[in-house]
Amino acid sequence: MTATQAVPTRPELGVLPTRARFLHGLNPLAKIVATVPAVLALVTITGVTRPAAFLILAMTLILIGATLSLRRTTLLLLGLPTATLVLSFSFGLWVTTDAAPSETTVFAIGSYAFTTAMWLAGLTMALRLTAIIALTFIAGLTMTGSEFVRALVQQARLPYRIAYAALAAIRFVPRLRTELDTIRSAHRVRGVASGRGPLAHTRRRLGYTVPLLAGSIRHAERVALAMETRAFGAHRRRTERQPMPFRTRDALFIGLFWVLTAAILLSL
Repeated sequence: MTATQAVPTRPELGVLPTRARFLHGLNPLAKIVATVPAVLALVTITGVTRPAAFLILAMTLILIGATLSLRRTTLLLLGLPTATLVLSFSFGLWVTTDAAPSETTVFAIGSYAFTTAMWLAGLTMALRLTAIIALTFIAGLTMTGSEFVRALVQQARLPYRIAYAALAAIRFVPRLRTELDTIRSAHRVRGVASGRGPLAHTRRRLGYTVPLLAGSIRHAERVALAMETRAFGAHRRRTERQPMPFRTRDALFIGLFWVLTAAILLSL
């Protein structure tokens, strides 16, 4: 490839599509480091306004800076507020009357009365939880496992033998699903463990165990052999095909997010 040739936009190789927004272009570790202080603060802070501010900040940043499908956007806009509302009542049920004195009764069942103070206490805990989830989405929705592993190796100096072994294990999961589907199809064609009812279902499940385990061992053996023939782990450092540099914009993102975090904690 000459210097003037364009790099193909292949997401599986970590090259971003041209329509990807700015969050996708940031270093994965920068997005994690930026949100850690806010997540730690949400574990201890009380009140409704600050968790709500962090939730709004995270959702706004994701909607502006992340390239999401319509399904994920809908789940983000409707799922988190709905979860907050449901959890506020669920957590509020566990608040004792002494901890939340009666103000206005929302509903009553016999001698039990659910008050607005109890709901506000539950809302505080629900907002803290959903805000933490939304903050983790900033990194989780805008990076892949491969990008995260490469960033750990290149920036955090994690030994690549450990990092890429973990990545191989993660990628092994979808292969297991595919192999399980193949085994199920083969059993159906051959009429193995046919029948209906809980007993037949359990018998079929147990019948998948041995061939699935055998296939897993064969796949692990092939991966180990391929890594050994490529001298994986023979050298202290590894040349990365897809570098994950830490740029000035990453440092600016961390600094700006920390400033917003401090502003929320000090002003509200």
